[in-house]
Amino acid sequence: MGNAIQAPLILVTGGGRGVGAATARLAAARGYDVAISFVADEGAAAAVTADVQASGRRALAVRADSADPVQVARLFDEIDRVFGRIDVLVNNAAILAPQSRLEDLGFTRMQRIFAVNAIGPMLCAQQAARRMAYRHNGRGGAVVNVSSASARLGSPGEYVDYAASKGALETFTIGFAREVAREGIRVNCVRPGHIYTGMHASGGEPDRVDRVKHSIPMGRGGQPEEVARAILWLASAEASFVTGTFLDATGGK
Repeated sequence: MGNAIQAPLILVTGGGRGVGAATARLAAARGYDVAISFVADEGAAAAVTADVQASGRRALAVRADSADPVQVARLFDEIDRVFGRIDVLVNNAAILAPQSRLEDLGFTRMQRIFAVNAIGPMLCAQQAARRMAYRHNGRGGAVVNVSSASARLGSPGEYVDYAASKGALETFTIGFAREVAREGIRVNCVRPGHIYTGMHASGGEPDRVDRVKHSIPMGRGGQPEEVARAILWLASAEASFVTGTFLDATGGK
């Protein structure tokens, strides 16, 4: 077969665990070469890249904090060097801090949550646009931002800072989608609801999904793979006339 037809390249930020890891693995199964970024857990990132390679696709894992413009630039330079292209950006990297009421939130926490969850996706999208846009002689591409149902619900008493950062990400989705719509770049957003991932542990309640699942119309929490399928649909040619759109993967909540 050879490499006469190069596979499309997907970058999943925060691709070492949870929804990001599920997206990376499913993307490989669907024919993408896969790059992921991670911040801390090198072992988890290596497990994902091993699975991608086992699917017969090329893989790259780069340690990069998406809130740091220098590290983001280095991440994209590495993708240029290894793959020479980028077709899909999935802005999945995000952080959550322990449940708290607003009056008890620290300033440093607020700043870090907005830096990672709102500014980080803007920095990554900026780099992607410089490579994808027709005006930069790119071939076009797709950006999928991973928000949260909390952007609609507000997460009172738990994570209003996280919810607000995701609200900012959603407004950015709308503006960026319209800005680059004629440049061959589609920009959409997935809103996961209560999904079984390790993220809840960083919020101080590992079993949160089981506590709240009865409030979900479908009566259960979601699996990371269910969100990954929504992400990859928006990234695909199946969604060729879809931009600036929000897809809820929430079980009806």
